Amino acid sequence: MWRLASVLARRTSSSQTHLRSRISCINCESKQQQEHFFVILRYISNLASKPSLSIWRRKKDIGKEGLVMAKELKRLQSDPIRLDRFIKSQVSRLLKSDLVSVLAEFQRQNQVFLCMKLYDVVRKEIWYRPDMFFYRDMLMMLARNKKIDEAKLVWQDLKKEGVLFDQHTFGDIMRAFLDNGLPSEAMDIYEEMRQSPDLPLSLPFRVILKGLIPYPDLREKVKDDFIELFPNMIVYDPAEDLFEDQGEESEAEDDYR
Repeated sequence: MWRLASVLARRTSSSQTHLRSRISCINCESKQQQEHFFVILRYISNLASKPSLSIWRRKKDIGKEGLVMAKELKRLQSDPIRLDRFIKSQVSRLLKSDLVSVLAEFQRQNQVFLCMKLYDVVRKEIWYRPDMFFYRDMLMMLARNKKIDEAKLVWQDLKKEGVLFDQHTFGDIMRAFLDNGLPSEAMDIYEEMRQSPDLPLSLPFRVILKGLIPYPDLREKVKDDFIELFPNMIVYDPAEDLFEDQGEESEAEDDYR
């Protein structure tokens, strides 16, 4: 009996020693695993903290179904009744990515009529969320095609939805209107920019000032605002004879013709 107890005691002591050794190893491994876990957690946290890229900024490769839809929409655009029927029955069934890519392709092709049709479709989709880049792309396309009434309609929609452009986007949109000979509409957008809650930035102002070179009176107004907002910065004015040279070249071309 005593011999059995002695054997059991030795086995218990040996087991406890082995267990303590095993626990020590587990603790060591556990610390390494914890460190590894926290590294992964920090990485995931950093990813989560970054804003997701807007669908309107992602690359919009048009797929096979999108191509078929785009071709059919272009074929039916001269028949409003059949076009509306096709949009309700087929276009509304497109996947989000396909609908976005078709709209982007029509914008690239300056298909104003079809862009406005898809613009209405997109805004009725369940996944639609007001987005600065969605409206930027529409306004720049309309500016390229000098579609003032449509641009005003789009601007009213974005105001209703509470969309706010950042300063750089304001500058890009203004340049689009200025470069396409729409200074009055560009200055309306400039007034919206000046009322924006965002802090003014110098770079968008420089972009606008460059676009205003053909419109000296309007440029002086923006230049005065720039100097007031950024008193330590310099405005580089074009040479005084720039427009005279351009005028002489234009007259020479007319005489040659």
